[in-house]
Amino acid sequence: MHIPRIASAFVAFLVTLVVLWVGLPLLGPVYLFLVAIAIQEYAAMMELRGVPVRRRSLWVVSALTLPASLPAGHPWMEVLGGVPWRELLLIGFALYLLVAEVVTSNRSSLHSLVFTLFGYVWISWGFGLIITLRYTPDGVIGLWYLTFPMLAIIATDVGGYVFGSLWGRRLLAPRISPKKTIEGLLGGLALALVVVGTTMALLPLWTDFRLDVVHLLVFALAVPLAALAGDLFESLVKRWAGVKDTGVFLPGHGGVLDRIDSTLIAVPATYLLVKLLLL
Repeated sequence: MHIPRIASAFVAFLVTLVVLWVGLPLLGPVYLFLVAIAIQEYAAMMELRGVPVRRRSLWVVSALTLPASLPAGHPWMEVLGGVPWRELLLIGFALYLLVAEVVTSNRSSLHSLVFTLFGYVWISWGFGLIITLRYTPDGVIGLWYLTFPMLAIIATDVGGYVFGSLWGRRLLAPRISPKKTIEGLLGGLALALVVVGTTMALLPLWTDFRLDVVHLLVFALAVPLAALAGDLFESLVKRWAGVKDTGVFLPGHGGVLDRIDSTLIAVPATYLLVKLLLL
């Protein structure tokens, strides 16, 4: 039963490495493809609870989020004057939803506004930081910044699965995710700490980029925790909607949201740490 899950995970890992290495020419289309499916899955879950979500508006604003997510130092953004397009787009979309719901007001208008805006912030806007981080402060160092959360996500998932399967006894959050255990949590965090910490420690051998010990520990601890938080939060949303998986995208792995849930929190957390500690 685990063969399709392992095989599809391995293929997805290899594809992810290629996409991250190539950068925007592949990262842009992949972003649009995954976000479009994730929005569809999110809207379908909300409909199960009677919450109408403006999915077409989400698709349009998500497409605009792609160029807006390029950092100020990118040549494309310099042509546009270095305006903070991501922030302006978020404010503009919020105002649009407010006006749209007032004009077409009904009993579900408030729910529609809140959950549509939340879907944008959680999925499209947050996932767009993967593009921002890839080119912060440039295309070389940004690749490593983006590698940290990806390694943390993989290591946390693998460590949690292995340690949880072998020694898991005490449930971590039974009301949210009945299969996750405290032993799996500790094993996942330990493996992520080793993998991310080792990668950061070896970076000076490959690049001129260096991290001091304090920053290394902060990244190696905070990013895996953020990845775990993203996984648990998506489980909370699924539990509220009453579904086991958000869809069927990869064999044995559920939908797109099931695959990128950790990324939706780990990448923004990494970006926050990079801006606060290193830039």
